[in-house]
Amino acid sequence: MESTRYRLIELLETSNHQYVSGQFLSEKLNISRSAIWKHMKELEKDGYLIEGVRRKGYRIAGSPDKVSENTLHWGLQTKWLGKNIIHKTTTNSTQQVAHQAARDNAEHGTVIIADEQTRGKGRMARQWHSTRNKGIWMSMILRPSIPPAAAPQLTLLAATVLADVITKYTSAEPKIKWPNDLLVNDKKTAGILTEMQAEQDRIQYIAAGIGINVNHSNNDFPEDISNKATSLKLETGEDQQIVQIIQKILMSFEKAYDSFIQDGFSDVKNKWESYGYKIGEAIRIRTNSELLDATFTGIAEDGALIVQSETDGPRRIYSGEIEWFRK
Repeated sequence: MESTRYRLIELLETSNHQYVSGQFLSEKLNISRSAIWKHMKELEKDGYLIEGVRRKGYRIAGSPDKVSENTLHWGLQTKWLGKNIIHKTTTNSTQQVAHQAARDNAEHGTVIIADEQTRGKGRMARQWHSTRNKGIWMSMILRPSIPPAAAPQLTLLAATVLADVITKYTSAEPKIKWPNDLLVNDKKTAGILTEMQAEQDRIQYIAAGIGINVNHSNNDFPEDISNKATSLKLETGEDQQIVQIIQKILMSFEKAYDSFIQDGFSDVKNKWESYGYKIGEAIRIRTNSELLDATFTGIAEDGALIVQSETDGPRRIYSGEIEWFRK
């Protein structure tokens, strides 16, 4: 159920910055005018600029670039994604929170977001450094009616959404490194971690984690990754508005997800390949059993990497360590 404060924000937003009377808000929300005043004070604590004028009412004159449930709802034009937001100032990992929330029956489209992660994780249990208030550390709970075997396609879909948003709203030029990283100028700026709880033929839920380095400076990165990581600020020379980027991601993801559920993976595949890092170039793949030199040609419908080997012809790769930066 939508919170009273979210519905209050929605009413103020649709007023186009005109004053809305306390009596009107009281009747719409079925709460007292003193309760309306208390909600306004809570919005002010979040950094909203509230103007209250006698006999006119209230209006929001300005909103902060501070991540909170309220600021994310303000201006978020989605039908189901992010209607329920769990915001944490600090947490071990938004993925851990998402798993627990999903087990507690959190609804499809619930978003978990944190200012800071102390034990953020990436693929293959690698640590993700999540500097406080400098990036986007977020997980989405999804309950898709698709076979469990199709779940990896959602990782690829999420990557195309991030690439589209970064391309459209910043001057950075991202590439997607299979299967789950976004690079700018050959350095990692974002990653995706998709984890699933499923039965044999049915997905119970998916926790789709997204981490983006947004306003990091060079000294925000640990020394061991400083030559491999970057941020949108470092690449564009400009501070980015984190709340707006989150909203753009949620709105774009909802639209892309709905299209994927209705129309399948084909459009996602084509878009992914348009951003694909080193498509058409030689890469080296290390698996448990072999070392393979091949040309990266695209991705398969099931999300596998497709390579062309001189000796074996086209092959699908599902796992392995890939040397992307061969000289």
